[in-house]
Amino acid sequence: MRVFHMNGCGNRFAVFDGRKSPWRKSADEIRHVANPQDGKGFDQIIGLESSMRGDVFMRIWNADGSEVAACGNASRCVGWLIQRETGQSEIKIETEAGLLKSSAGAGDAITVDMGSPLLTWEHIPLAEKMDTRFVDLKIGPVDKPVLSTPSCVNMGNPHAVFFVDDVSAYDIPAVGPLVEWHPMFPEGVNVGFAQVIDKETIRLRVWERGAGLTLACGTGACAAAVASARLGRTGRKVKMILDGGELVINWRDTDDHVLMTGPVELEAELEIAG
Repeated sequence: MRVFHMNGCGNRFAVFDGRKSPWRKSADEIRHVANPQDGKGFDQIIGLESSMRGDVFMRIWNADGSEVAACGNASRCVGWLIQRETGQSEIKIETEAGLLKSSAGAGDAITVDMGSPLLTWEHIPLAEKMDTRFVDLKIGPVDKPVLSTPSCVNMGNPHAVFFVDDVSAYDIPAVGPLVEWHPMFPEGVNVGFAQVIDKETIRLRVWERGAGLTLACGTGACAAAVASARLGRTGRKVKMILDGGELVINWRDTDDHVLMTGPVELEAELEIAG
């Protein structure tokens, strides 16, 4: 079985090519693969399978062994792999969140169409009905909360985006878990810390559900861009500055789709016993 070690803007993946024989592992086995003894771990583990609807089916596990429906940077990495294999300029990737389209950009850039964001409270989902632009949530003392009033977006997985003055002022590994499994989010949530630099630029860090603080989060970047545009903080096309590099997010007004563009890197290509 072929295995690819890749990263998208620093977001690390181990991609197992199970198209001939599906690669399915237990949560304990996924955790073992994601957290090897050499310390060079992966944020997500990806299993490729054959697809009736697209060029490939992508199964996604977080580092904690939980299976999730979407991962934007992994979609770009898988799109690059299948493009290299087939020579096609556009790849259709089937996921539990739907069918995504990946296409080649300039240089090593890959664009993935993440589809339309889900914005209603039921689709995040939240535990109660409210305006997802201003969710009534406070973390810390009531009179002086550490974080408050996130905007929420579902990009195939749920995100709560807090707009802050300085992302470096927060101990994200300490604060992120307090939001990740807050009762407001019955399915858990990815937690974004977004600092608007100007109308076209956002500095972003993300505490990922089931993975922790990562160098980049593709769906998190999409969610932050959508949340910011909904609040009028930026336009619909922004540059996202993440710990691992930069992504360009375009929430296209012609069809409501969110396009994410950025680099991918193939770190190693291996063959193992299935």
